[in-house]
Amino acid sequence: MSVLLFVHVKAFSLLSFFSLPLWFSLIILCYFSFSPLCFSEEDPKKSSASQHASINVIFFGTLAKDFSRSVSQGDMVLLAGFTISKSPTEQTDRLHPCHLEMSGPDACLCVCSSTVSSSSGSSAHRNIYVPLNELKPRRIVNVYGVVTFFKQPFPTKGTDYCSTLKITDQSNAKVGCTIFSERLEDHPKIFRIGDVIRLHRVKTQMFNGSMTLLTSLGWSTVTFDGMLDSPVEPRTSSRTFHFDEADKRVVEALRQWASSQSLLASEPTVPLSSVQPKMYFDLTCQLLAKACMDSRCMLLKVWDGTKCEHPLINVTVAPDALEGEPTNSQDRENLTANILVYDNHVEVARTLKPGMFLRLYNLHAVPQRAPGQPHDVPCHLGFHLHGGTSYGRGLCSIPSDNPDLLTLKSQAEKLASEKEVNDGTLLEVWYTPPEAIGKGLKRNPRLTFFPFVYSGLTCGHTLQQRSLAHVKRCTPPAFHHVCAQVKSYKPQNLYQCLKLFCPQCTTIKEVPDDEFIAQVFQEALRGSCQPCSEHWAVTSSVDSIQLDRAITMHVSCDMVLENTQSQLLFLQGVTLDETCVISAAHKNVVPVRSEERRMRLLDLSAPFLFCERKRYYGCKQCSQSSFVEPEVSGVEVWDEHNVAKALGVQLMQYVLLLKFELEDETGTVEALLWEDAERFFHASSADIAASQEMQDKVQTIMDRLQPPGSSMAERPWLELCLIAYTVEEDGRTQVCYQITNTETREDLWARP
Repeated sequence: MSVLLFVHVKAFSLLSFFSLPLWFSLIILCYFSFSPLCFSEEDPKKSSASQHASINVIFFGTLAKDFSRSVSQGDMVLLAGFTISKSPTEQTDRLHPCHLEMSGPDACLCVCSSTVSSSSGSSAHRNIYVPLNELKPRRIVNVYGVVTFFKQPFPTKGTDYCSTLKITDQSNAKVGCTIFSERLEDHPKIFRIGDVIRLHRVKTQMFNGSMTLLTSLGWSTVTFDGMLDSPVEPRTSSRTFHFDEADKRVVEALRQWASSQSLLASEPTVPLSSVQPKMYFDLTCQLLAKACMDSRCMLLKVWDGTKCEHPLINVTVAPDALEGEPTNSQDRENLTANILVYDNHVEVARTLKPGMFLRLYNLHAVPQRAPGQPHDVPCHLGFHLHGGTSYGRGLCSIPSDNPDLLTLKSQAEKLASEKEVNDGTLLEVWYTPPEAIGKGLKRNPRLTFFPFVYSGLTCGHTLQQRSLAHVKRCTPPAFHHVCAQVKSYKPQNLYQCLKLFCPQCTTIKEVPDDEFIAQVFQEALRGSCQPCSEHWAVTSSVDSIQLDRAITMHVSCDMVLENTQSQLLFLQGVTLDETCVISAAHKNVVPVRSEERRMRLLDLSAPFLFCERKRYYGCKQCSQSSFVEPEVSGVEVWDEHNVAKALGVQLMQYVLLLKFELEDETGTVEALLWEDAERFFHASSADIAASQEMQDKVQTIMDRLQPPGSSMAERPWLELCLIAYTVEEDGRTQVCYQITNTETREDLWARP
């Protein structure tokens, strides 16, 4: 059972230093979850047991050693993971008839020290903070740090929200933090790299060979602006927290150190006036108006007081669909940025009110060109906040007194004065409280978009164009030319459409995520630590950052004198992160493990080959079960195909798999886009898997084919070549359709 106990140290004594446990007395303050000392109503011992105000606790092993160094009489401690046993000293010490034993891997405690004033008798709260380089696993600790990376909270599969960050301090140790809480307001309020954070009662543990902090019962957090000379004002949702002059000195010392280490960027965000096409950037702005496009897309109209050098796309919505004041004045046309917020960020966007100040992270400036627009005419810029949390992508509101807003406010007021905005719309929004704007407005957007170009056919068929109803009446197999619109497509999250396909056994499987791959690497590290010994390879070793292991590198004797870019490098004793770093400098990296000092590939659930940013997988069913000596002679170019052949691995191919629901005036048809998906999107699946730019290209195309929030009347018509065929499933014959020999027109996806 899981029991937590708050106790106050009355006294303790050291029986035998390091070798025997510590024995000390504790006064019970309260119980959590349930009382560990339970009696039935009829138990005659209940009344006597309830009178016992003290209980013995025994600590064993390293926990006893650590406790003796950190605890003082009068300290408050939180106990967890203890066991209850009958006390053998009940008759002599007159304490509780049971005692608590702290031992085993689950036992842990949190120490909240306090000093007692002899003059007044009042106690002053004093917390102990552990430097990040002195953290040990399975401890409950308090820490200070400077934020070097963070992600805004995102919903988990359960009821909690999760936020992740990385922190450092004067010890230069880097520690990751994972925070879980059901309430968004309890998460740390971090606005920029370099902010200072204080964490209380967080648990330390090792993950993938690195120290990590996790929230535990009773955790709390306070954050501070990281700028030098800015007010030391705590940001927290808690109404009861302790912060004194000693804490202020710690924050100021961390600010000074972070400034000397250049951890704090001079400009945390990029103004609209400096934005260039294809940029990913952070933006500080004010929300003027917003509109709900559909369940997975929200339009935000913002400004930051600067004027973008490039013409901006204006997404028009009906006045009754807009929450906030309209911003369609011609003199303000290039001052308002229209931002489309997608997927998991929509939930946060719904809570925003016009007039709020925002910060958007990893915003994408997408160049878009109208159909038939000459190439010498500048394209328009649209702004997309894509789904997911990669690269810290997200958005949040920031308080109006944030120091980063001083420049924004002065620029906006100056620009408004220069432009003589007589109607005062923007300035009225500026000074109007957010809760007073947009009351009672309806959400029924009627959107106006640029018309979109359609697709083209690449086949040599001379077929008459048919309706979808006619296609469904025809007997397969057959090819058909149709003209239809995209009613819907799956999966809506496009990263899920990327699959792994074995051309030999036709197996299709999902692309594993980094967390799963990291576990495969960790399992390999738990095996034999002895380096592989192969007669055909030259071996060398280097120490890992973690001193308990070494990284072993093997290169074929026939390739020693070759350029490192053309070598086939076998790595043993590495984590996933280390493999990614090394593969950036070596074109072909193969992670391996040692089994009785013989080289073996890792489980083929993980990539068997890393080529810079690309990863390649092998089929478990079709690859050789045992490792073979790679045949390197006669190979001029080491690409993924030659590496797989040399290692006896059946290479799996990246493929795109989408299901479209097509519609015309006569009906609907579900059709797969698979074998010709690369032709359709003008991009290889392997490039899409490795490149954020290619992924954005696919997203842009899909947004053109099915504009967010659009009706069927506003969607483009596509010329498609469909192939009808039959498949046997559960003894039944089913007719299926696939899009083939079709590609999107260049001006739909091309970039200037």
